[in-house]
Amino acid sequence: MTDRSRNDVKAGPDEELTIEPSAEMAEALREATLAFEARESHSGGGAAGASGGGEPASADKLTIELLSQELQDLKRFHEQKVKEFEEQRDHFLRLQAEFENFRRRSLKEKQESLRYGHQNLVKDLLSAVDNLERALEHGAQNAGAEVRGVLDGIALVHREILTAFEKHGVTQLDAQGQTFDPAVHEAIGQIPSAEVAANSVLQVLQKGYVIHDRMVRPSRVLVAREPTPQERGSMRGD
Repeated sequence: MTDRSRNDVKAGPDEELTIEPSAEMAEALREATLAFEARESHSGGGAAGASGGGEPASADKLTIELLSQELQDLKRFHEQKVKEFEEQRDHFLRLQAEFENFRRRSLKEKQESLRYGHQNLVKDLLSAVDNLERALEHGAQNAGAEVRGVLDGIALVHREILTAFEKHGVTQLDAQGQTFDPAVHEAIGQIPSAEVAANSVLQVLQKGYVIHDRMVRPSRVLVAREPTPQERGSMRGD
């Protein structure tokens, strides 16, 4: 007897598992019913009925044994199908969770790509910005009438680059005079100073930049420290 001939199991992901009796099961139930009715109809037949009741009793016993066996087979089949259903449901839930994690991860990567995708380009442009700033600083110290027009052009290009940076979330860090913060500052050295608080940024050697909340390049700085007594004497000219 095959599983399909025994009965049909129907259940959805959120439905109760149901079993439809097979044709053999229905036939066995019908035979049991007929046997029971026959026994009832002859129950008042006296001694003659009792002496002739051996064959119906044997038929009843055989039918009950068949039904019991069928019931046990059906129970095992039901338990197997329930187990398979639970396994399939667990597998489906795992796949559903994996897909949701993949969807969230893909969305996050897409958002980060839009938000930070130009970071490498900004890094490549920073060296050019540094050179423009050095040219402006050097020109301001040695400005002659013949180079002032060139310096004005350099300053214009510098401002336009910084404006373009700001449009894309790139901000220049203002480190001068700030308390040293290793998250945004890179200390190149320390200088004794009695004029500013210890651990303050005394000089910015290279400006830092961030894209939104992500560091592109920290500010490279010199940090003030407390001078020793000997250094204090030297500062006073003693």
